[in-house]
Amino acid sequence: MSESNKAANTVAAAAVARYRNNFLKEVEERVEDGDMVKMCMQCGVCAGSCPLGPHWEHSPQKIFMMIRAGKRDEVLSSDSMWMCTSCYNCIVRCPRQLPITHIMHGLAHYANRLGMVPKGQPTRDIAKLFWDNLLKTGRVNELKFSLAMYFKDGFVQGIKNALAMQGIGLSLMKAKRLSPMEIIGGHKCKDQSGIQKMIAKAREIEDRRRGALA
Repeated sequence: MSESNKAANTVAAAAVARYRNNFLKEVEERVEDGDMVKMCMQCGVCAGSCPLGPHWEHSPQKIFMMIRAGKRDEVLSSDSMWMCTSCYNCIVRCPRQLPITHIMHGLAHYANRLGMVPKGQPTRDIAKLFWDNLLKTGRVNELKFSLAMYFKDGFVQGIKNALAMQGIGLSLMKAKRLSPMEIIGGHKCKDQSGIQKMIAKAREIEDRRRGALA
């Protein structure tokens, strides 16, 4: 078992012990804007306003009701939070102006920290590839990021993906948004050590705020 998986299991075990039978309290304390979940009046405007509404496993208002009902595993292992595209229609139209988008992303982030994300969840996989790429130099290397996405499911599938996207790739090169030379370097921020320290400090603050180090 990797160190990251061990850490996730430790955090998950601590959360279960501390919040046993009180998932709402757990969400309120550990999820961004989680304290607003109890304000949902189950009108369904969020689901009706979402462009991906018909494709949700559980719509936002259903997620909120499940949280209040203590359905911890069903919520955190759900694919639903990862469906949010941040269009903000739900926030704009919510009669109580709940930060629904923020809560959805907060639940996804928390599920990821606990290691409860459905295996092969594409949004999570792409987000992780993007973040790992960004962390190295402080800037996204578009070529390496694209290649990582194409080949994440194996070499053969990667070739198929690359061929299918070759038209877009050539257009990006013509527009100077993608350069073959990035494979050996690419643009980067000057103070990379400073960026790493900043990210480490942000993680420390976030862990303490969410109680992971308590």
